[in-house]
Amino acid sequence: MTHPVTDLTGRASLDGARGLAAMRIGIGLAQGLILYLLYRSAADSEALAWPATQPPLFAALVLAALFAPVMLLAGVGRMGWKALALWGAVAAAVLALMGWHDAAQQTRDYFHPPYLNFPVLAFSAAGLFIAHHLIVPAVAARRWIADFDDYFDTAWKAGVQLVLSLGFTGAFWLLLFLGAALFRVIELRFLADLIDEKWFSIPVTCLVFAVAVQLTDVRGGLIRGVRTVALMLLSWLLLVITVLVAGFLAALPFTGLDGLWKTGSATALVLSAAAALIVLINTAYQDGREDNLPPVALRLGARVASVLLTPLILIAIWGLSLRIGQHGLTPDRIIASACALVGVIYAAGYGWAALSPLWRRTAWMKPLERTNVLAAVLTVLVILALFSPLADPARLSVNDQMARLKRGGVSAARFDYAFLRYDAGKAGRAALAELAKSSDAEVARHAKAAQASTSRYELTDTTTPPRTPTIAPWPADRPLPAAFLAPTAPPDPRYACNSDDNCLAAQRDLNGDGRDEILLATAYRIALFAQGADGRWVHQGDYQVPHCPGPGGRDLREALKHPDLKTAASPWPDLNMGYLTGRLQPETVCPKSAVVNP
Repeated sequence: MTHPVTDLTGRASLDGARGLAAMRIGIGLAQGLILYLLYRSAADSEALAWPATQPPLFAALVLAALFAPVMLLAGVGRMGWKALALWGAVAAAVLALMGWHDAAQQTRDYFHPPYLNFPVLAFSAAGLFIAHHLIVPAVAARRWIADFDDYFDTAWKAGVQLVLSLGFTGAFWLLLFLGAALFRVIELRFLADLIDEKWFSIPVTCLVFAVAVQLTDVRGGLIRGVRTVALMLLSWLLLVITVLVAGFLAALPFTGLDGLWKTGSATALVLSAAAALIVLINTAYQDGREDNLPPVALRLGARVASVLLTPLILIAIWGLSLRIGQHGLTPDRIIASACALVGVIYAAGYGWAALSPLWRRTAWMKPLERTNVLAAVLTVLVILALFSPLADPARLSVNDQMARLKRGGVSAARFDYAFLRYDAGKAGRAALAELAKSSDAEVARHAKAAQASTSRYELTDTTTPPRTPTIAPWPADRPLPAAFLAPTAPPDPRYACNSDDNCLAAQRDLNGDGRDEILLATAYRIALFAQGADGRWVHQGDYQVPHCPGPGGRDLREALKHPDLKTAASPWPDLNMGYLTGRLQPETVCPKSAVVNP
Protein backbone atom coordinates (compact mmCIF):
# COMPACT_ATOMS: atom_id res chain seq x y z
CA MET A 1 0.00 0.00 0.00
CA THR A 2 1.40 3.39 -0.94
CA HIS A 3 1.39 6.27 1.46
CA PRO A 4 -0.61 9.39 0.66
CA VAL A 5 1.33 12.11 -1.10
CA THR A 6 2.28 14.95 1.21
CA ASP A 7 4.67 17.87 0.99
CA LEU A 8 7.44 18.63 3.47
CA THR A 9 5.10 20.51 5.83
CA GLY A 10 2.73 17.56 6.13
CA ARG A 11 -0.02 19.13 4.02
CA ALA A 12 -1.83 16.81 1.66
CA SER A 13 -0.89 17.56 -1.92
CA LEU A 14 -3.44 17.74 -4.69
CA ASP A 15 -2.03 14.58 -6.27
CA GLY A 16 -3.26 12.59 -3.29
CA ALA A 17 -6.44 14.57 -2.77
CA ARG A 18 -8.79 11.92 -4.15
CA GLY A 19 -7.47 9.20 -1.91
CA LEU A 20 -7.50 11.48 1.11
CA ALA A 21 -11.00 12.69 0.33
CA ALA A 22 -12.32 9.13 0.02
CA MET A 23 -10.69 8.15 3.28
CA ARG A 24 -12.06 11.16 5.18
CA ILE A 25 -15.55 10.77 3.74
CA GLY A 26 -15.49 7.13 4.79
CA ILE A 27 -14.42 8.07 8.32
CA GLY A 28 -17.15 10.72 8.53
CA LEU A 29 -19.85 8.33 7.34
CA ALA A 30 -18.69 5.60 9.71
CA GLN A 31 -18.69 8.01 12.65
CA GLY A 32 -22.17 9.27 11.73
CA LEU A 33 -23.54 5.73 11.47
CA ILE A 34 -22.07 4.66 14.82
CA LEU A 35 -23.36 7.76 16.60
CA TYR A 36 -26.80 7.30 15.07
CA LEU A 37 -26.98 3.67 16.20
CA LEU A 38 -25.93 4.74 19.70
CA TYR A 39 -28.57 7.47 19.69
CA ARG A 40 -31.22 5.03 18.49
CA SER A 41 -30.50 2.63 21.34
CA ALA A 42 -31.08 5.43 23.85
CA ALA A 43 -33.82 7.38 22.06
CA ASP A 44 -36.67 5.89 24.11
CA SER A 45 -35.85 6.64 27.74
CA GLU A 46 -38.63 4.29 28.88
CA ALA A 47 -37.41 1.33 26.83
CA LEU A 48 -33.65 1.51 26.29
CA ALA A 49 -32.05 -0.92 23.88
CA TRP A 50 -28.58 -2.44 23.97
CA PRO A 51 -25.96 -0.98 24.42
CA ALA A 52 -27.76 1.89 26.24
CA THR A 53 -28.89 -0.68 28.81
CA GLN A 54 -25.22 -1.05 29.84
CA PRO A 55 -24.16 2.45 30.98
CA PRO A 56 -20.38 1.85 31.20
CA LEU A 57 -20.29 0.22 27.76
CA PHE A 58 -22.50 2.92 26.26
CA ALA A 59 -20.40 5.73 27.72
CA ALA A 60 -17.22 4.08 26.46
CA LEU A 61 -18.60 3.78 22.94
CA VAL A 62 -19.92 7.35 22.91
CA LEU A 63 -16.64 8.91 24.03
CA ALA A 64 -14.59 6.87 21.55
CA ALA A 65 -17.02 7.52 18.68
CA LEU A 66 -17.13 11.26 19.36
CA PHE A 67 -13.41 12.00 19.38
CA ALA A 68 -11.36 9.16 17.87
CA PRO A 69 -12.70 9.72 14.31
CA VAL A 70 -11.86 13.44 14.56
CA MET A 71 -8.30 12.48 15.40
CA LEU A 72 -8.23 10.10 12.42
CA LEU A 73 -9.47 12.87 10.12
CA ALA A 74 -6.57 15.03 11.27
CA GLY A 75 -4.05 12.19 10.96
CA VAL A 76 -4.93 11.12 7.42
CA GLY A 77 -2.17 12.30 5.09
CA ARG A 78 0.26 13.02 7.92
CA MET A 79 0.97 9.52 9.18
CA GLY A 80 1.48 6.23 7.42
CA TRP A 81 -1.57 3.96 7.38
CA LYS A 82 -0.06 1.46 9.80
CA ALA A 83 1.03 4.15 12.26
CA LEU A 84 -2.34 5.89 11.97
CA ALA A 85 -4.26 2.66 12.52
CA LEU A 86 -2.16 1.80 15.57
CA TRP A 87 -2.49 5.28 17.06
CA GLY A 88 -6.22 5.32 16.30
CA ALA A 89 -6.73 1.99 18.06
CA VAL A 90 -4.76 3.14 21.12
CA ALA A 91 -6.60 6.47 21.29
CA ALA A 92 -10.02 4.83 20.91
CA ALA A 93 -9.17 2.27 23.60
CA VAL A 94 -8.00 4.95 26.05
CA LEU A 95 -11.08 7.07 25.38
CA ALA A 96 -13.31 4.04 25.87
CA LEU A 97 -11.66 3.22 29.19
CA MET A 98 -12.09 6.81 30.37
CA GLY A 99 -15.76 6.74 29.40
CA TRP A 100 -16.25 3.33 31.03
CA HIS A 101 -14.69 4.53 34.29
CA ASP A 102 -16.73 7.74 34.35
CA ALA A 103 -20.02 5.87 33.97
CA ALA A 104 -19.06 2.96 36.20
CA GLN A 105 -18.37 5.15 39.23
CA GLN A 106 -21.67 7.05 38.94
CA THR A 107 -24.86 6.17 40.76
CA ARG A 108 -28.26 5.59 39.20
CA ASP A 109 -29.97 8.78 40.41
CA TYR A 110 -30.73 11.00 37.41
CA PHE A 111 -28.59 8.61 35.37
CA HIS A 112 -29.42 8.77 31.68
CA PRO A 113 -27.57 8.52 28.35
CA PRO A 114 -24.89 9.36 27.46
CA TYR A 115 -23.92 8.66 31.12
CA LEU A 116 -20.94 11.04 30.87
CA ASN A 117 -20.09 14.01 33.05
CA PHE A 118 -19.03 17.24 31.34
CA PRO A 119 -15.44 17.25 32.71
CA VAL A 120 -14.58 13.92 31.07
CA LEU A 121 -15.91 15.18 27.73
CA ALA A 122 -13.96 18.44 27.90
CA PHE A 123 -10.69 17.07 29.25
CA SER A 124 -10.64 13.98 27.03
CA ALA A 125 -11.03 16.22 23.96
CA ALA A 126 -8.21 18.49 25.16
CA GLY A 127 -5.99 15.55 26.07
CA LEU A 128 -6.51 13.86 22.70
CA PHE A 129 -5.73 17.09 20.82
CA ILE A 130 -2.49 17.56 22.76
CA ALA A 131 -1.43 13.91 22.51
CA HIS A 132 -2.14 13.74 18.77
CA HIS A 133 -0.02 16.79 18.06
CA LEU A 134 2.81 15.42 20.15
CA ILE A 135 2.75 12.12 18.26
CA VAL A 136 2.32 13.26 14.64
CA PRO A 137 5.54 15.36 14.42
CA ALA A 138 7.49 12.73 16.37
CA VAL A 139 6.38 9.97 13.98
CA ALA A 140 7.22 12.13 10.96
CA ALA A 141 10.67 12.92 12.37
CA ARG A 142 11.19 9.30 13.54
CA ARG A 143 12.28 10.61 16.94
CA TRP A 144 10.76 10.58 20.40
CA ILE A 145 10.85 14.38 20.48
CA ALA A 146 10.56 16.40 17.27
CA ASP A 147 11.74 19.93 16.58
CA PHE A 148 9.63 22.61 18.22
CA ASP A 149 8.77 24.31 14.93
CA ASP A 150 7.18 21.04 13.76
CA TYR A 151 5.03 20.91 16.88
CA PHE A 152 4.04 24.52 16.38
CA ASP A 153 3.19 24.13 12.70
CA THR A 154 1.16 20.95 13.20
CA ALA A 155 -0.79 22.04 16.27
CA TRP A 156 -1.68 25.57 15.21
CA LYS A 157 -2.60 24.49 11.68
CA ALA A 158 -4.88 21.81 13.14
CA GLY A 159 -6.39 24.35 15.51
CA VAL A 160 -7.26 26.68 12.63
CA GLN A 161 -8.63 23.74 10.63
CA LEU A 162 -10.79 22.67 13.55
CA VAL A 163 -12.28 26.14 14.01
CA LEU A 164 -12.95 26.56 10.29
CA SER A 165 -14.43 23.07 9.98
CA LEU A 166 -16.77 23.65 12.90
CA GLY A 167 -17.74 26.99 11.40
CA PHE A 168 -18.37 25.36 8.01
CA THR A 169 -20.56 22.70 9.64
CA GLY A 170 -22.51 25.35 11.54
CA ALA A 171 -22.99 27.40 8.38
CA PHE A 172 -24.22 24.32 6.54
CA TRP A 173 -26.93 23.78 9.14
CA LEU A 174 -27.91 27.44 9.12
CA LEU A 175 -28.47 27.18 5.39
CA LEU A 176 -30.50 24.01 5.82
CA PHE A 177 -32.72 25.70 8.39
CA LEU A 178 -33.07 28.72 6.11
CA GLY A 179 -34.07 26.46 3.24
CA ALA A 180 -36.57 24.62 5.42
CA ALA A 181 -38.12 27.95 6.43
CA LEU A 182 -38.41 29.02 2.80
CA PHE A 183 -40.16 25.79 1.85
CA ARG A 184 -42.52 26.09 4.81
CA VAL A 185 -43.64 29.45 3.48
CA ILE A 186 -45.07 27.66 0.42
CA GLU A 187 -46.43 24.86 2.64
CA LEU A 188 -43.77 22.28 1.81
CA ARG A 189 -42.42 20.66 4.97
CA PHE A 190 -40.32 17.86 3.53
CA LEU A 191 -36.99 19.54 4.33
CA ALA A 192 -38.02 20.50 7.88
CA ASP A 193 -39.23 16.95 8.48
CA LEU A 194 -35.99 15.55 7.06
CA ILE A 195 -33.88 17.75 9.34
CA ASP A 196 -35.81 16.47 12.35
CA GLU A 197 -34.93 12.87 11.48
CA LYS A 198 -31.87 11.75 13.43
CA TRP A 199 -30.97 9.13 10.81
CA PHE A 200 -30.33 12.11 8.54
CA SER A 201 -29.02 14.85 10.84
CA ILE A 202 -26.38 12.84 12.74
CA PRO A 203 -24.61 11.19 9.76
CA VAL A 204 -24.86 14.35 7.65
CA THR A 205 -23.25 16.45 10.40
CA CYS A 206 -20.32 14.04 10.62
CA LEU A 207 -20.02 13.87 6.83
CA VAL A 208 -20.04 17.66 6.41
CA PHE A 209 -17.40 18.05 9.11
CA ALA A 210 -15.20 15.47 7.35
CA VAL A 211 -15.65 17.28 4.02
CA ALA A 212 -14.70 20.57 5.73
CA VAL A 213 -11.49 19.01 7.07
CA GLN A 214 -10.64 17.80 3.56
CA LEU A 215 -11.37 21.14 1.94
CA THR A 216 -9.22 23.03 4.43
CA ASP A 217 -6.46 20.43 4.13
CA VAL A 218 -5.98 20.62 0.37
CA ARG A 219 -5.77 24.41 0.62
CA GLY A 220 -2.82 24.45 2.99
CA GLY A 221 -1.63 27.85 1.84
CA LEU A 222 -4.98 29.37 2.71
CA ILE A 223 -4.89 27.81 6.18
CA ARG A 224 -1.36 29.08 6.73
CA GLY A 225 -2.45 32.57 5.72
CA VAL A 226 -5.43 32.50 8.07
CA ARG A 227 -3.19 31.21 10.85
CA THR A 228 -0.64 33.97 10.27
CA VAL A 229 -3.29 36.67 10.46
CA ALA A 230 -4.88 35.11 13.56
CA LEU A 231 -1.52 34.84 15.32
CA MET A 232 -0.65 38.43 14.46
CA LEU A 233 -3.92 39.76 15.83
CA LEU A 234 -3.82 37.64 18.96
CA SER A 235 -0.20 38.50 19.69
CA TRP A 236 -1.05 42.19 20.07
CA LEU A 237 -3.68 41.26 22.64
CA LEU A 238 -0.75 40.04 24.75
CA LEU A 239 0.04 43.65 25.57
CA VAL A 240 -3.52 44.23 26.77
CA ILE A 241 -3.68 41.23 29.11
CA THR A 242 -0.14 41.94 30.37
CA VAL A 243 -1.08 45.48 31.39
CA LEU A 244 -4.30 44.26 33.05
CA VAL A 245 -2.59 41.47 34.99
CA ALA A 246 0.30 43.75 36.02
CA GLY A 247 -2.21 46.33 37.27
CA PHE A 248 -4.13 43.66 39.16
CA LEU A 249 -1.00 42.37 40.88
CA ALA A 250 0.24 45.90 41.64
CA ALA A 251 -3.07 46.75 43.33
CA LEU A 252 -3.15 43.66 45.56
CA PRO A 253 -0.77 45.06 48.26
CA PHE A 254 -3.19 47.96 48.74
CA THR A 255 -6.53 46.11 48.45
CA GLY A 256 -5.57 42.79 49.99
CA LEU A 257 -6.84 39.39 48.89
CA ASP A 258 -10.06 39.34 50.91
CA GLY A 259 -12.13 40.62 48.00
CA LEU A 260 -10.67 37.98 45.73
CA TRP A 261 -11.44 35.16 48.17
CA LYS A 262 -15.01 36.40 48.65
CA THR A 263 -15.79 35.78 44.98
CA GLY A 264 -15.81 32.02 45.61
CA SER A 265 -14.12 31.52 42.23
CA ALA A 266 -10.75 33.17 42.82
CA THR A 267 -8.71 30.14 41.77
CA ALA A 268 -10.63 29.69 38.53
CA LEU A 269 -10.29 33.39 37.68
CA VAL A 270 -6.56 33.48 38.35
CA LEU A 271 -5.88 30.23 36.48
CA SER A 272 -7.91 31.53 33.53
CA ALA A 273 -5.79 34.67 33.45
CA ALA A 274 -2.64 32.52 33.54
CA ALA A 275 -3.95 30.35 30.68
CA ALA A 276 -4.68 33.46 28.61
CA LEU A 277 -1.12 34.69 29.19
CA ILE A 278 0.33 31.33 28.15
CA VAL A 279 -1.66 31.19 24.90
CA LEU A 280 -0.89 34.78 23.96
CA ILE A 281 2.81 34.45 24.77
CA ASN A 282 2.93 31.59 22.28
CA THR A 283 1.15 33.65 19.63
CA ALA A 284 3.99 36.15 19.93
CA TYR A 285 6.77 33.54 20.03
CA GLN A 286 5.28 31.27 17.33
CA ASP A 287 7.91 28.76 16.11
CA GLY A 288 10.90 30.74 17.40
CA ARG A 289 12.50 31.28 13.99
CA GLU A 290 14.43 34.46 13.34
CA ASP A 291 12.13 35.43 10.45
CA ASN A 292 9.15 35.29 12.83
CA LEU A 293 10.75 37.48 15.49
CA PRO A 294 8.04 39.89 16.73
CA PRO A 295 8.48 43.65 17.19
CA VAL A 296 10.35 44.96 20.23
CA ALA A 297 7.12 45.87 22.04
CA LEU A 298 5.85 42.31 21.79
CA ARG A 299 9.20 40.84 22.83
CA LEU A 300 9.19 43.02 25.93
CA GLY A 301 5.52 42.22 26.60
CA ALA A 302 6.21 38.48 26.34
CA ARG A 303 9.06 38.70 28.86
CA VAL A 304 6.95 40.67 31.34
CA ALA A 305 3.97 38.32 30.86
CA SER A 306 6.20 35.30 31.45
CA VAL A 307 7.36 36.73 34.77
CA LEU A 308 3.78 37.56 35.79
CA LEU A 309 2.81 33.90 35.50
CA THR A 310 4.61 33.05 38.75
CA PRO A 311 2.62 35.34 41.09
CA LEU A 312 -0.63 34.30 39.41
CA ILE A 313 0.07 30.60 39.94
CA LEU A 314 1.18 31.26 43.53
CA ILE A 315 -2.09 33.11 44.24
CA ALA A 316 -4.07 30.22 42.74
CA ILE A 317 -2.18 27.71 44.89
CA TRP A 318 -2.66 29.87 47.98
CA GLY A 319 -6.38 30.15 47.36
CA LEU A 320 -6.67 26.41 46.80
CA SER A 321 -4.72 25.62 49.95
CA LEU A 322 -6.98 27.88 52.01
CA ARG A 323 -10.18 26.30 50.65
CA ILE A 324 -8.85 22.77 51.04
CA GLY A 325 -7.67 23.54 54.55
CA GLN A 326 -11.10 24.92 55.47
CA HIS A 327 -13.40 22.52 53.66
CA GLY A 328 -11.29 19.61 52.42
CA LEU A 329 -11.02 18.16 48.94
CA THR A 330 -13.79 18.16 46.35
CA PRO A 331 -13.60 16.97 42.72
CA ASP A 332 -13.50 20.58 41.49
CA ARG A 333 -10.62 21.41 43.81
CA ILE A 334 -8.69 18.34 42.73
CA ILE A 335 -9.09 19.27 39.06
CA ALA A 336 -8.07 22.86 39.89
CA SER A 337 -5.02 21.51 41.74
CA ALA A 338 -4.05 19.49 38.67
CA CYS A 339 -4.36 22.63 36.52
CA ALA A 340 -2.23 24.53 39.02
CA LEU A 341 0.40 21.78 38.84
CA VAL A 342 0.65 22.22 35.07
CA GLY A 343 0.71 25.98 35.68
CA VAL A 344 3.77 25.58 37.90
CA ILE A 345 5.68 24.03 34.99
CA TYR A 346 4.70 26.88 32.69
CA ALA A 347 5.50 29.55 35.29
CA ALA A 348 8.93 28.09 36.05
CA GLY A 349 9.85 27.48 32.41
CA TYR A 350 8.56 30.79 31.09
CA GLY A 351 10.11 32.70 33.97
CA TRP A 352 13.46 31.05 33.22
CA ALA A 353 13.08 31.87 29.52
CA ALA A 354 12.37 35.52 30.32
CA LEU A 355 15.10 36.06 32.91
CA SER A 356 17.93 33.77 31.77
CA PRO A 357 19.40 36.39 29.37
CA LEU A 358 20.29 38.43 32.46
CA TRP A 359 23.16 36.04 33.24
CA ARG A 360 23.76 34.12 30.01
CA ARG A 361 23.54 34.73 26.30
CA THR A 362 20.61 32.92 24.69
CA ALA A 363 18.11 33.39 21.90
CA TRP A 364 14.91 35.27 22.78
CA MET A 365 12.66 33.09 24.98
CA LYS A 366 14.32 29.90 23.63
CA PRO A 367 13.77 27.81 26.82
CA LEU A 368 10.03 28.27 26.26
CA GLU A 369 10.18 25.48 23.66
CA ARG A 370 11.26 22.76 26.09
CA THR A 371 8.73 24.02 28.61
CA ASN A 372 5.87 23.68 26.12
CA VAL A 373 6.75 20.11 25.24
CA LEU A 374 7.23 19.10 28.89
CA ALA A 375 3.98 20.77 29.96
CA ALA A 376 2.09 19.12 27.09
CA VAL A 377 3.29 15.67 28.12
CA LEU A 378 2.48 16.39 31.76
CA THR A 379 -1.01 17.63 30.80
CA VAL A 380 -1.79 14.39 28.98
CA LEU A 381 -0.56 12.29 31.92
CA VAL A 382 -2.55 14.36 34.41
CA ILE A 383 -5.75 14.00 32.36
CA LEU A 384 -5.25 10.24 32.12
CA ALA A 385 -4.73 10.03 35.87
CA LEU A 386 -7.72 12.21 36.77
CA PHE A 387 -10.21 10.28 34.67
CA SER A 388 -9.04 6.82 35.61
CA PRO A 389 -8.84 4.92 38.92
CA LEU A 390 -5.32 6.30 39.46
CA ALA A 391 -6.45 9.71 40.75
CA ASP A 392 -10.23 9.63 40.54
CA PRO A 393 -11.34 12.99 42.01
CA ALA A 394 -14.51 11.57 43.57
CA ARG A 395 -12.65 8.78 45.38
CA LEU A 396 -9.88 11.09 46.62
CA SER A 397 -12.45 13.65 47.79
CA VAL A 398 -14.47 11.04 49.69
CA ASN A 399 -11.34 9.69 51.39
CA ASP A 400 -10.30 13.19 52.43
CA GLN A 401 -13.74 14.18 53.72
CA MET A 402 -14.02 10.95 55.72
CA ALA A 403 -10.56 11.54 57.20
CA ARG A 404 -11.54 15.10 58.22
CA LEU A 405 -14.62 13.78 60.00
CA LYS A 406 -12.70 11.06 61.83
CA ARG A 407 -9.96 13.39 63.08
CA GLY A 408 -12.44 16.08 64.12
CA GLY A 409 -11.60 18.55 61.39
CA VAL A 410 -15.34 18.98 60.83
CA SER A 411 -18.18 18.33 63.26
CA ALA A 412 -20.89 15.75 62.67
CA ALA A 413 -23.46 18.53 62.33
CA ARG A 414 -21.49 20.42 59.67
CA PHE A 415 -20.30 17.44 57.64
CA ASP A 416 -21.48 17.47 54.01
CA TYR A 417 -23.57 14.31 53.79
CA ALA A 418 -25.27 15.64 50.64
CA PHE A 419 -21.90 15.51 48.85
CA LEU A 420 -21.56 11.82 49.60
CA ARG A 421 -25.16 11.13 48.63
CA TYR A 422 -25.39 13.08 45.38
CA ASP A 423 -21.99 14.25 44.14
CA ALA A 424 -19.43 11.55 44.86
CA GLY A 425 -20.78 8.58 42.92
CA LYS A 426 -20.44 5.05 44.20
CA ALA A 427 -17.52 5.94 46.44
CA GLY A 428 -19.70 8.49 48.22
CA ARG A 429 -22.61 6.07 48.62
CA ALA A 430 -20.27 3.45 50.11
CA ALA A 431 -18.86 5.99 52.55
CA LEU A 432 -22.38 7.10 53.50
CA ALA A 433 -23.36 3.49 54.22
CA GLU A 434 -20.31 3.21 56.47
CA LEU A 435 -21.30 6.38 58.35
CA ALA A 436 -24.86 5.07 58.80
CA LYS A 437 -23.35 2.24 60.88
CA SER A 438 -21.20 4.61 62.92
CA SER A 439 -21.14 4.32 66.72
CA ASP A 440 -21.56 8.10 66.82
CA ALA A 441 -25.34 8.52 67.07
CA GLU A 442 -25.35 11.99 65.50
CA VAL A 443 -23.26 10.90 62.53
CA ALA A 444 -25.42 7.82 61.99
CA ARG A 445 -28.62 9.88 62.20
CA HIS A 446 -27.45 12.40 59.59
CA ALA A 447 -26.13 9.65 57.31
CA LYS A 448 -29.40 7.71 57.43
CA ALA A 449 -31.37 10.87 56.69
CA ALA A 450 -29.16 11.46 53.65
CA GLN A 451 -29.64 7.88 52.49
CA ALA A 452 -33.41 8.20 52.78
CA SER A 453 -33.59 11.51 50.88
CA THR A 454 -34.64 11.61 47.24
CA SER A 455 -33.31 15.11 46.52
CA ARG A 456 -30.38 17.07 47.89
CA TYR A 457 -32.79 19.93 48.52
CA GLU A 458 -34.57 17.80 51.12
CA LEU A 459 -31.43 17.86 53.24
CA THR A 460 -30.56 20.74 55.52
CA ASP A 461 -27.39 22.43 54.44
CA THR A 462 -25.35 21.01 57.30
CA THR A 463 -22.13 22.49 55.93
CA THR A 464 -23.40 25.95 56.91
CA PRO A 465 -23.91 26.48 60.63
CA PRO A 466 -27.12 28.22 61.78
CA ARG A 467 -26.79 31.91 62.54
CA THR A 468 -28.93 34.53 64.21
CA PRO A 469 -30.64 36.74 61.62
CA THR A 470 -30.50 40.53 61.81
CA ILE A 471 -33.99 41.86 61.01
CA ALA A 472 -35.28 45.39 61.50
CA PRO A 473 -38.90 45.62 62.81
CA TRP A 474 -41.56 47.90 61.35
CA PRO A 475 -42.74 50.00 63.06
CA ALA A 476 -39.36 50.40 64.73
CA ASP A 477 -40.92 50.63 68.20
CA ARG A 478 -42.60 47.22 67.96
CA PRO A 479 -39.95 44.54 68.56
CA LEU A 480 -40.15 41.16 66.87
CA PRO A 481 -40.75 37.96 68.90
CA ALA A 482 -37.59 36.38 70.24
CA ALA A 483 -38.54 33.01 68.68
CA PHE A 484 -38.67 34.61 65.24
CA LEU A 485 -35.06 35.80 65.67
CA ALA A 486 -33.75 32.37 66.68
CA PRO A 487 -30.74 31.00 64.72
CA THR A 488 -31.72 29.59 61.33
CA ALA A 489 -30.05 27.73 58.45
CA PRO A 490 -30.76 27.57 54.72
CA PRO A 491 -33.19 27.42 53.04
CA ASP A 492 -35.06 29.57 55.59
CA PRO A 493 -35.34 33.11 54.12
CA ARG A 494 -34.27 34.58 57.46
CA TYR A 495 -30.77 33.14 56.97
CA ALA A 496 -30.05 35.77 54.30
CA CYS A 497 -30.81 38.60 56.75
CA ASN A 498 -27.32 39.52 57.87
CA SER A 499 -27.45 43.30 58.26
CA ASP A 500 -29.79 45.90 59.74
CA ASP A 501 -30.81 47.35 56.39
CA ASN A 502 -31.19 44.03 54.55
CA CYS A 503 -34.51 42.73 55.93
CA LEU A 504 -37.61 44.42 57.29
CA ALA A 505 -40.42 42.60 59.15
CA ALA A 506 -43.96 43.71 60.00
CA GLN A 507 -46.46 41.92 62.26
CA ARG A 508 -50.02 41.69 60.97
CA ASP A 509 -53.03 39.47 61.62
CA LEU A 510 -53.62 38.44 58.02
CA ASN A 511 -56.18 35.65 58.43
CA GLY A 512 -58.29 37.15 61.24
CA ASP A 513 -57.54 34.42 63.80
CA GLY A 514 -56.47 36.92 66.46
CA ARG A 515 -52.77 35.99 66.12
CA ASP A 516 -50.18 37.99 64.27
CA GLU A 517 -48.28 36.62 61.30
CA ILE A 518 -45.01 38.15 60.15
CA LEU A 519 -44.24 39.56 56.72
CA LEU A 520 -40.49 39.50 56.01
CA ALA A 521 -39.42 41.80 53.17
CA THR A 522 -36.18 42.17 51.28
CA ALA A 523 -35.73 44.42 48.28
CA TYR A 524 -37.31 41.86 45.93
CA ARG A 525 -39.20 39.38 48.11
CA ILE A 526 -41.97 39.26 50.75
CA ALA A 527 -42.13 36.01 52.74
CA LEU A 528 -44.97 35.01 55.07
CA PHE A 529 -44.28 33.36 58.45
CA ALA A 530 -46.80 31.89 60.87
CA GLN A 531 -46.22 30.52 64.35
CA GLY A 532 -46.96 26.82 64.83
CA ALA A 533 -48.33 25.05 67.88
CA ASP A 534 -44.77 24.33 69.03
CA GLY A 535 -43.92 28.05 69.03
CA ARG A 536 -41.66 27.84 65.95
CA TRP A 537 -42.08 30.35 63.14
CA VAL A 538 -42.54 28.48 59.87
CA HIS A 539 -42.15 29.87 56.36
CA GLN A 540 -45.53 29.58 54.62
CA GLY A 541 -44.59 30.90 51.19
CA ASP A 542 -43.91 34.09 49.29
CA TYR A 543 -46.13 36.82 47.88
CA GLN A 544 -45.75 37.30 44.13
CA VAL A 545 -45.36 41.06 43.66
CA PRO A 546 -44.91 42.65 40.21
CA HIS A 547 -41.69 44.53 39.62
CA CYS A 548 -43.13 47.98 38.95
CA PRO A 549 -41.27 51.25 38.42
CA GLY A 550 -42.00 54.27 40.53
CA PRO A 551 -41.71 55.24 44.22
CA GLY A 552 -41.49 52.13 46.39
CA GLY A 553 -42.03 49.86 43.39
CA ARG A 554 -38.45 48.72 43.20
CA ASP A 555 -37.88 48.02 46.91
CA LEU A 556 -40.44 45.87 48.68
CA ARG A 557 -39.11 46.96 52.07
CA GLU A 558 -40.41 50.44 51.34
CA ALA A 559 -43.71 48.98 50.09
CA LEU A 560 -44.09 47.11 53.41
CA LYS A 561 -44.08 50.45 55.26
CA HIS A 562 -47.12 51.71 53.37
CA PRO A 563 -49.78 52.87 55.87
CA ASP A 564 -52.59 51.26 53.84
CA LEU A 565 -51.06 47.77 53.96
CA LYS A 566 -53.95 45.31 54.36
CA THR A 567 -55.19 41.99 53.06
CA ALA A 568 -57.27 41.71 49.89
CA ALA A 569 -59.48 38.82 48.82
CA SER A 570 -58.53 37.02 45.64
CA PRO A 571 -61.01 37.75 42.83
CA TRP A 572 -60.81 34.12 41.71
CA PRO A 573 -61.32 31.05 43.93
CA ASP A 574 -59.07 28.00 44.11
CA LEU A 575 -59.87 25.17 41.71
CA ASN A 576 -60.48 21.84 43.44
CA MET A 577 -59.78 18.78 41.28
CA GLY A 578 -60.18 15.92 43.73
CA TYR A 579 -56.84 15.37 45.37
CA LEU A 580 -55.36 18.38 43.53
CA THR A 581 -56.01 22.04 44.18
CA GLY A 582 -55.09 24.71 41.67
CA ARG A 583 -54.40 28.30 42.66
CA LEU A 584 -54.57 31.00 40.01
CA GLN A 585 -51.40 33.05 39.59
CA PRO A 586 -52.67 36.45 38.34
CA GLU A 587 -50.90 38.32 35.60
CA THR A 588 -48.50 40.78 37.22
CA VAL A 589 -49.71 44.03 35.67
CA CYS A 590 -48.41 47.29 37.10
CA PRO A 591 -51.01 50.00 37.85
CA LYS A 592 -50.81 53.07 35.66
CA SER A 593 -50.11 55.25 38.68
CA ALA A 594 -46.90 53.30 39.31
CA VAL A 595 -45.52 53.77 35.82
CA VAL A 596 -43.56 56.96 36.16
CA ASN A 597 -40.14 58.07 35.14
CA PRO A 598 -37.51 56.83 37.56
